[in-house]
Amino acid sequence: MEHQFINLTAENLAVEHLCCIIRSKKPHPGVEAKRKWLTQRLSEGHVFRKLDAKGCVFIEYAPLETAWVPIIGENYLYIYCLWINGEYKGKGYGKMLMEFCLADAKVKGRSGVCMLGAKKQKTWLSDQAFVKKFGFETVDSTPGGYELLALSFDGTTPRFAENAKKEQISSDELTIYYDLQCPYVPQVIEKVGQYCEASAVPVSLIQVDTLQKSKALPCVFNNFAVFYKGKFETVNLLDIAYLARILKK
Repeated sequence: MEHQFINLTAENLAVEHLCCIIRSKKPHPGVEAKRKWLTQRLSEGHVFRKLDAKGCVFIEYAPLETAWVPIIGENYLYIYCLWINGEYKGKGYGKMLMEFCLADAKVKGRSGVCMLGAKKQKTWLSDQAFVKKFGFETVDSTPGGYELLALSFDGTTPRFAENAKKEQISSDELTIYYDLQCPYVPQVIEKVGQYCEASAVPVSLIQVDTLQKSKALPCVFNNFAVFYKGKFETVNLLDIAYLARILKK
């Protein structure tokens, strides 16, 4: 089993462990929301490949055309997440998963593979130092310090949509855009909502529920984006301490 990987399919999605959430025998709202989201994505070419174990060892990617991110490019794959955690680190699983993705892209005749990065590594983004070992390079950037990393097979490169570089909205109140691609998102949204209600902090929690909405966002996005006082803050999922720091600005 050590090196056995499986891809999620319509047939096994309902029963497979989704790798990146608290292990629980009870149904978890974030996991169930993720399953529902994936049900609609798999037919679009979305790939979720994982170690056949109840651990955090997986890669998740999709054709850029149907990836819920404000990035433009023809014939690319977009990596949402590559995550190896806990006891599984240091065993070469990340290399195996990345090599599978790159080989898959070449078999499918893709022009390359890309992912979201930043000048300074963000907690909720895949390890950009790791992917650069495979030849990924920065091909675009935003004023706020986020970068688009890409490995091109044919010399073409993707780019951020112009709206993603705006990084401003008209509302001054705390505003969070989110989708249900990540199992952690529902519980984060719930905690933020509870904190803001208890603290009398105005907040707008906006679910991004279509591909079109994701492509039109006024900032970079991997499944979460935070604005405060009209300014883009982060793609990191918030804990209460982080939220409190933002609100002090």
